[in-house]
Amino acid sequence: MANMKNRITLIGRVGQTPLLKTFDSGKKKCSFTVATNERFKNAEGEYQEETQWHSIILWGQLSTFAEAYVHQGDLCSLEGKLIYRSYTDSQGQVLTKTEIIGNDLQLLSPKSGASKPKD
Repeated sequence: MANMKNRITLIGRVGQTPLLKTFDSGKKKCSFTVATNERFKNAEGEYQEETQWHSIILWGQLSTFAEAYVHQGDLCSLEGKLIYRSYTDSQGQVLTKTEIIGNDLQLLSPKSGASKPKD
């Protein structure tokens, strides 16, 4: 049982331009979403498509890379681990959020056809 791993791999499209946040300590965090699609036939034999949205968090140099080169619509491959966290909102409700902490990100095909740094 010592070899159990929390590992997830996604291939999908970036849903929003990555948002970089730099903390007072100098640590950098980048967040964005990735959409994955699944196509299947329903009971009537008609094709259906289902989209899942995934919240992505990157830290350190990977976050700086994403902020500079990743854009909305880009196709990417992401590896990381799945985490669940709870927090209390401003109304006092306890909410749970599922996120993927990425440790490897590769651009597969930018939407624009070429990856350019942001201005």
